[in-house]
Amino acid sequence: MRISLFLPKQLALRLQQLPWGRYLLIGLGLSFLAIVVLFPLLTVFYQAFANGMTAYWQGITTPEAQHAIVLTLAIALITMPVNTVFGIAIAWILARYHFLGKSVLVGLLDLPLAISPVVVGLMFILLYSPTVGIFGSWVEASNFKVIFALPGMVLTTLFVTLPFVAREVLPVFQSMEIEAEEAAQTLGANAWQIFWRVTFPTIRWAVLYGVILCTSRAIGEFGAVSVISGKLILETNTLTLHIEQVYAEYQTVAAFACASLLALLALLTLVAQELLRMTDKLQTSVHASRSKN
Repeated sequence: MRISLFLPKQLALRLQQLPWGRYLLIGLGLSFLAIVVLFPLLTVFYQAFANGMTAYWQGITTPEAQHAIVLTLAIALITMPVNTVFGIAIAWILARYHFLGKSVLVGLLDLPLAISPVVVGLMFILLYSPTVGIFGSWVEASNFKVIFALPGMVLTTLFVTLPFVAREVLPVFQSMEIEAEEAAQTLGANAWQIFWRVTFPTIRWAVLYGVILCTSRAIGEFGAVSVISGKLILETNTLTLHIEQVYAEYQTVAAFACASLLALLALLTLVAQELLRMTDKLQTSVHASRSKN
């Protein structure tokens, strides 16, 4: 843990030189993480099970909660493969080609991380609303509902989760040597074969990291979907919106029960990411030892 996150650099270095200084710095860092991260997380689970397992089960099995869970997972399952494909494609273009406006494209790739999700929701309303949207007349004429419906929620989630796969894969593409791809092409492999047999094995861990981050962000999205969904019960309420609704109705046990599901999904995401990272390091060390021998 970087001590400069908590104390000025000179003070941290002086403390580190003292016999007890290192332990003090470790204690400060762990205390900070406990107060900011661990205690709030434990509180969510404590409140979720405060009235017993029966109350917890009732909180997550109501029709509204079940619909919200299914809708949330559906949005994530739609968003993840789309952004994976386009994320890899964008990263490939940025790494392999030089063209006018490339820096602008890189900036646009980071834009979803900088814009408030609430603003993202408003942007899509201004585009597709039947009353004020730029494409509102077309939407109304085609009888295709975007606002206050699943398509609009998917579009906003695609926007806010776009950078994750591309940003994970781009550095790997930039560090790759293209000799292996050129050799495969010389041997008669087509573009599809080159990608799956040469390129993808190199970027697979980065793709998996990006997929995990994208899925986690899609499941936990609140701001953008709250604006564009209309928060219609049993129609457009995702799990995060359902939690807000039941908490506002003073159904605290149900709110914390559903919140614990989101927290559990986040923890599983972190565990999966760490397992992938450990597997990647292990395979890298094995390949390095084999190459030395």
